[in-house]
Amino acid sequence: MSKKVVVLGSINVDTTYHVDRFPQPGETISAKSKSSAPGGKGANQAVAAARSGAKTAFIGAVGSDSEGQYMLEALKDNDVDIHHITVDKYHGTGTAAVTLDAEGQNDIMIYGGANQAMTPELVADIDDILDDADFLISQFETPQDVTLAAFKKAKEHGVTTILNPAPAHEIIPDLLKVTDVIAPNESECALLTGIPVTDEDAMLKSAEYFHKQGVKHLLITLGSKGVFYATPDQHGLVPAFKVHAVDTTAAGDTFIGALSSQLEDDLSNVADALVYAQRASSLTVQEMGAMPSIPTADKVKAALAEK
Repeated sequence: MSKKVVVLGSINVDTTYHVDRFPQPGETISAKSKSSAPGGKGANQAVAAARSGAKTAFIGAVGSDSEGQYMLEALKDNDVDIHHITVDKYHGTGTAAVTLDAEGQNDIMIYGGANQAMTPELVADIDDILDDADFLISQFETPQDVTLAAFKKAKEHGVTTILNPAPAHEIIPDLLKVTDVIAPNESECALLTGIPVTDEDAMLKSAEYFHKQGVKHLLITLGSKGVFYATPDQHGLVPAFKVHAVDTTAAGDTFIGALSSQLEDDLSNVADALVYAQRASSLTVQEMGAMPSIPTADKVKAALAEK
């Protein structure tokens, strides 16, 4: 049976500037080309879940502008339920300026707009989509107090909550108390815990840190080294798939969304689900753009069959 995933998060229009290298401070360089595509961490994660077969709904906000209409259509076209996306008359749709170098690395500047103007009142009436949901996912491109309110409702409905603390900054303590799974990358994990991610012992100490805050499950994405996971019953490292990356935008978002489409509520199949998510992410980085590069379940399964 398909998983039902609800994503609370950001919706952005991404504009990518393709350059040979990143500029130095004060330097002006020429971009080789420019392209725009639908994106935002929340929107990317929702599309990744939907393309991997999950029944997916979204909670978020866009502006009453052409970018907002564009994003609503993009999500709808990807079979994401948009009934809980608010149209904000006072703030523009979120945008992101992405600089992408010849090695496939990027840096990103974000205008939050309607994403950052969200308030807890916007999640007051989400019980209908939580009734039969398996997972509620959120990130940090929308206000934490909104996520806290939504996660509290999720716990009332027995829904497993997944927090992707990106971009990382101090977390409201009460939010961790209603978080079941936290999924930072290694730099985010170190920033949040104060423990440098140097080896397995350090990662287990990070898991202990989060466990004391109320989070039972930790996933640390380690780039080319794979993903470390720690649950109350087991821990381990799932290796990454070695590929040539041309654009790392949305790699982490694809990982989270694809993972949620495969994971059991109790994380009993966490290792297998992580393999699937890693493979999905490895396909994303081989294509240009954020949302356009996210693979379907058929593509992921075919790639897994190839090994």
